[in-house]
Amino acid sequence: MGGKESKLQYFPFEEACRRMKEMEMKRSKDAFKRVATLGGQMSDIVFSREVLGDGVPDGIANLLYRGFGGTSKGLSLKDLLCGLVILTKGSVEEKIKLLFGMYADDSYSYVQKDEMDRLVLESEGQVSSALSDLFQENDQVTFDYFRVWVKAHPDATEMTKWLLMEPMTVSLSDDTDTPTFYQTLAGVTHLEETDISELEKRYWILKSQSKSGKFDLDTFKDMVCPPVPEAICESLFHAFDENQDNHIDFKEMACGISACCRGPGTERQKFCFKVFDVNHDGKLCEAELVQMVEALLKIQEEKQATHSLECDPFYKMDPSTVAQEILASHDSDKDGCITQAEYLVWTVNNALADNFLELLSQICHLVMGLKPQSKEEEGEIIKQWLQRESKKAFEVGQVWYLISMGWWNCWNEYVAPPMHLANGRLDNGEGDRMNGTETLHKITKSKHSSKALPWDDDSVIIVNMITKGKNSEFSTQLNGNLKSSTIPQRSQSACSSPIKTCLSASESNGFTNISPGPSPKLRKKGLQQTGSLPVKPGPIDNSNLITPNNSKVVSLTAEGGRLRRDTMLVRGKDFELVPEVIWRALSTWYGGNIALPRTVIASKNNNGNPELELYPVTVKLLRHQIVPQRPTPTSFTGVMSGIGGMALSMTNYVSNAPPIPRRYVAFTATFSKQHTIQQIYEFLCTKVRFVREDIRLWKIGNKEDNMTLLEDESMTVEECGVEENQSILIEVRNKDLTWPEEISQLAKNKTCRKEQVPTHKGATGLNNLGNTCFMNAAVQCVSNTWPLTQYFIGGLHLFELNRSNPLGMKGHIAQRYGELVKDLWSGTSKTIAPLKLRWTIGKYAPRFNGFQQHDSQELLSFLLDGLHEDLNRVHVKPYVELKDSDGREDEVVAEEAWENHLRRNQSIIVDLFHGQLKSQVRCKECGNLSVRFDPFNYLSLPLPMDSCIHLEVIVTRLDGSVPIKYGIRLNMDEKYKVLKKELSQLTSIPVDQILFVEIMGPIVKALPQDNHMVKTLVGGVLYAYELPPHEDIKPMTIEEEKGTALKNSVGLNDIQRGLATKKMQQKLENGPASMSSSLTVEDSSANNTPTHSRHPSDVPTMGSLQPTPENPTPKASSELFSGFIIGVHRKMNLMDVYFLSSQKARPGLFGTPIILPCVEDTTNQDLYQFVWTQVSRLVSPLPPSETKTANHAQDCDDSLGYEYPFTLKVVKKDGFSCAWCPWYRFCRGCRVECNAEDFDFGSSFLAIDWEPTALHLRYQTALERLYEDHESVEDSRRKQTEPINLDTCLHAFTTEEELGEDELYYCSKCKKHCLASKKLDIWRLPPILIVNLKRFQFLNGRWVKSHKIVNFPVEDFDPSNYLAPRAPSSDSKQCVTCVCQNDKSADIELVPNGDIPNHTEVHEDEEMKSSEGSKSNPCKKCQLTQNIPTAENPIKYNLSSMSCHTGILGGGHYVCYAKNPNQKWYCYNDSSCKECSEEQMDCNSAYILFYERQNIDFSQFMPDIEGKEPDLQEIDDEFESDLKKACVLQ
Repeated sequence: MGGKESKLQYFPFEEACRRMKEMEMKRSKDAFKRVATLGGQMSDIVFSREVLGDGVPDGIANLLYRGFGGTSKGLSLKDLLCGLVILTKGSVEEKIKLLFGMYADDSYSYVQKDEMDRLVLESEGQVSSALSDLFQENDQVTFDYFRVWVKAHPDATEMTKWLLMEPMTVSLSDDTDTPTFYQTLAGVTHLEETDISELEKRYWILKSQSKSGKFDLDTFKDMVCPPVPEAICESLFHAFDENQDNHIDFKEMACGISACCRGPGTERQKFCFKVFDVNHDGKLCEAELVQMVEALLKIQEEKQATHSLECDPFYKMDPSTVAQEILASHDSDKDGCITQAEYLVWTVNNALADNFLELLSQICHLVMGLKPQSKEEEGEIIKQWLQRESKKAFEVGQVWYLISMGWWNCWNEYVAPPMHLANGRLDNGEGDRMNGTETLHKITKSKHSSKALPWDDDSVIIVNMITKGKNSEFSTQLNGNLKSSTIPQRSQSACSSPIKTCLSASESNGFTNISPGPSPKLRKKGLQQTGSLPVKPGPIDNSNLITPNNSKVVSLTAEGGRLRRDTMLVRGKDFELVPEVIWRALSTWYGGNIALPRTVIASKNNNGNPELELYPVTVKLLRHQIVPQRPTPTSFTGVMSGIGGMALSMTNYVSNAPPIPRRYVAFTATFSKQHTIQQIYEFLCTKVRFVREDIRLWKIGNKEDNMTLLEDESMTVEECGVEENQSILIEVRNKDLTWPEEISQLAKNKTCRKEQVPTHKGATGLNNLGNTCFMNAAVQCVSNTWPLTQYFIGGLHLFELNRSNPLGMKGHIAQRYGELVKDLWSGTSKTIAPLKLRWTIGKYAPRFNGFQQHDSQELLSFLLDGLHEDLNRVHVKPYVELKDSDGREDEVVAEEAWENHLRRNQSIIVDLFHGQLKSQVRCKECGNLSVRFDPFNYLSLPLPMDSCIHLEVIVTRLDGSVPIKYGIRLNMDEKYKVLKKELSQLTSIPVDQILFVEIMGPIVKALPQDNHMVKTLVGGVLYAYELPPHEDIKPMTIEEEKGTALKNSVGLNDIQRGLATKKMQQKLENGPASMSSSLTVEDSSANNTPTHSRHPSDVPTMGSLQPTPENPTPKASSELFSGFIIGVHRKMNLMDVYFLSSQKARPGLFGTPIILPCVEDTTNQDLYQFVWTQVSRLVSPLPPSETKTANHAQDCDDSLGYEYPFTLKVVKKDGFSCAWCPWYRFCRGCRVECNAEDFDFGSSFLAIDWEPTALHLRYQTALERLYEDHESVEDSRRKQTEPINLDTCLHAFTTEEELGEDELYYCSKCKKHCLASKKLDIWRLPPILIVNLKRFQFLNGRWVKSHKIVNFPVEDFDPSNYLAPRAPSSDSKQCVTCVCQNDKSADIELVPNGDIPNHTEVHEDEEMKSSEGSKSNPCKKCQLTQNIPTAENPIKYNLSSMSCHTGILGGGHYVCYAKNPNQKWYCYNDSSCKECSEEQMDCNSAYILFYERQNIDFSQFMPDIEGKEPDLQEIDDEFESDLKKACVLQ
């Protein structure tokens, strides 16, 4: 019975069991087990979904759940079954009790008025007036009163009406049987349902291995060739690909397998004929015959044993001769071709084709997954495959599987043909095959009575033994004459390399050639077993071959385990080798617990000869335990402590170092000795989903601190010295881009071992100290500017430190940078921690503190400015007045500005990096032109920001042709109305005939309206459907008024043969006269004259099916669309277990929805025919009856008995429930009859229910999403991602621009702020030109990054085209003084504080001399930086370094590429520094470019230090003390 507290206690559980059939009870229990919780309860959500279905309203479902006895804890199985029996088989009294339980309290005593009102309101939305009669006397009623009331008012609620008045439409069983896919396919092939089920599993595995995602020709060829000859692989593929769509779907694979393996002999030979008929003309010409014979002879040769080939009459026969003989003997009509019938006659008297059939059978069983029908067939298939493989030598890369010899022997006995005595001897029933002589094979047994040791047997492979003989020598020994040509020798070590042999015919797979007579052992054993049948072996058990694995760590590789080393494993005694295809088949048919794959490698110990690696290297993969992320420090002192609390060894200061990151064994893995480190990296990134740049591998020695970084990815495991059970640490980069091991070692003042000395000076990386890649990349770029680096390495900066400069950093920046550069170029370490420079920068620029990512260009700008001010040779800067150009010539104004700049700024930074820009502003009101010349140390070039979005629209035409995808680029703020116009121009479809539909999977997500903003879709696809044209309404004919007009109908044969689209297309082309008279259905006016809208797509009544920002509330599903309805494809999925009959077949949506034009005079048949027009391309047509019968298993055709392979049903927008019937009918949709009646506009959705047989056999799923790309797609994509040139950026930089209202210019003539235009030009180029590509820009109130690719030259960059034009006689007019030359800066000693001398105080004649000298002989620095290109001295630059940024704004990563003085490029990725080629450089993400000018002597920029003393003053104690304090872990 139900529980004591159950509301169904009035109905005993035993009574429910008595009324239910045994089958119903079992099925219900199985269904309950699948959905119940661990506590044996069913939740209300599961009850609604699994028991009632999706069509029942939630309120009704909750009411039934309550009536069944469900609580918040769940519903028990007993209560569920009792409720289902009452619901489907209960009497009226029992149903009344069930109703009472729905509304009654938990004690099942009474119904309370307020509670019942609430429940009825929640479930039905309104309260019936009949309820007032129930509670006239009291607010609480008992069951008796309720019973009287409900009988008097059976229609009071929907629930009472359903249970007491309506016939019950559901039951516990459903006898109707919808054929499943397997049943349908089994009915038209020679396969069983179980075969088809297993084949389907295998098919999806084969398909998943394809690069294209389809079972295409390349995938097919990789799987079957070899053993299938390559010449016929393509024709064999097309024999399976029945519809010639260049891929094999599952139905084609199943039918092809049936035809070539399970069909009658004639049908199988017909399939072979299709393979050889390359041009599909039904005949084999001479060329096709020659190709056929070549393939058959090759198959015959591979099948036969080497010693029996000489006896083969076809051996070494000329294929052309054989083809001519076939034509001469069987070409009855002498047309030079062989027909199918003639081919079949030839196969009767010739056995060559039988070998091909056997090979096809092996392919279908072993590769495609068909299970053999008998054990004898299984044994024959596998042994034939092994015999063919035994003739081949080992090839590097092959994979072989080990199988325990005990299981292998058991299997051989099981599949062996039954033995019986014939003529006094044992016979296996096969008889002699070749000249009365047969070569039998046996499996080598584990006993060797004639040998003292197992490795003395020549027919076995010995693990850890080296055989020096050639395998071909074994294959020449026949009839038991087995004498080894060499003597196997004992291995030097138990760990030596495994076997180096091929699988010869005499030794592979345990097969041994013996004499025709049976051996005494075999005869004795066979006689003993004649009375009993061999037992089928169990799952493959290889546990006796491996050592026990007690580790709980998961292995990432599928090596299966380590082979035992304690005993000598012998092939033929302990194990057998089989190829991968055999192992996969046997493990599928029998099961297998441990797979032991082993790979053939090129052994270095065996002169590179192939050998099977039985003992690959197993390693332990360690990882760091995840530690809590440190909080971002807010104080400056916390910056350095956050770096890891490392102590600086410079002053032997002792600090509390952070704990070493704890390591643990995360995985184990097994790799071949020949695997490269790069392959291991790729494997780990794929298997564990690492990003390659975020992991490093360390080989850990005997001591934990003995670590070696595995960074040379070209080295193999063997070359790296990785041994068995070696510990390999997978170091994963922290979120702040630091490496845990580096930080730990820095904290301990140690250095990670990376083969400490770099390959070249300067090839030294910088440790990431916490998102400091921005600094590392900038520093490496500056460091690889060789003239500046020579300056610092030579210590010249110590002679020019300016500690009194108020704009400088007391020389600290220059001092710290100089120390770092010396370390980088000392060649003593491969990585350095830039702690001091990081600290110093943070001291003077607090914005770079913390561990957030910063802009590398900002850091570079600060660093160059800091170096300049710390090294400025001008100690007291004079006041310089800026003069207006005032119409003077540009040359004069430019030199004056440059001289003023040099009066205040002279340093190595100015000499190398500073150039000059010309800026001219023209007033829009008075036309006044103001020209200025300003210095720069880098050019910041703008990149065009993407203001357009790329949209792809799939257009579906009315004629049912293959959809076409179009690509369109629009502004981000455009609306769909503009998109329609653009699409109309591309497609030639009028704007008012385009309907946009957003589709997600098989459903319509939204119908965007013209006034909606265009958006990029997430997960959905934008479709555009063509609607019929608009024409004037024609008056109705007399026949139409009387309703007697004949409707066009389509015959059965037309539909079946795919010839029915012409009539429909004619109606669509004729427009509304034959298809529709309007696309908008509106209410008729008083005089019943219909009105018609000519723009229906602009005003659909239901704009969206899902809430969107533009449409927050979707329309009700009962509203009608204007001029169209939506059709969704639907199929019924048969459930093996269910509760109610309504759930036996559950609907499922698939495919792409269809928009059906539908107006007031659209007939049902119009809808059917339009659907057929759209889907006919998805359905393979039945073969015309007049043609020859198909070679595959016969498909069912006219016997299906339908005109259309689908039925239309009216449904709600979910596509699952009927739009016309109430929920308690459990109707999946009322059928729309295919007749001439007008369509009843009762729903805006139709379900296209496919007939199961047609869906399974003819519907081509691969064509659902098939579309053609219009040329606009590629064009739009190209424009979206099209790279630009550096010249384009320079052109944009030097283009005149208009200043806006917020950038008004103060005009010196107008004496007010005016509108103006501005133009920039380059006037003077520096020796080292820095180009910054402005990827980060502030647009529309937010920062965005441009990912635009910029192509730039690596060599011979010529920016002279963007220099400001000079006057023709500029050389003669330059009369300004060269400040650099005045007193050669030696006069600094004569001027207090090193100030530049005032020209007015110089003697007049000296000034004249200086002026003359400046005109005729400028200083060498000025000569080197002349910016007037000539044919003899062009201005060209070579790239010396660049900083690249990858990732998003506010994050990402910086990497530097730089050219070493050794002329090699290096990639500086924080602490990693690797040599790379120009092709390996990530130029697409370039951010900062350093160009070095050609043909310039940089030694002229080095200062003259003669007579000067270096400033060797150390950084003050206070500064050093702060640094030490900051390095202590807080």
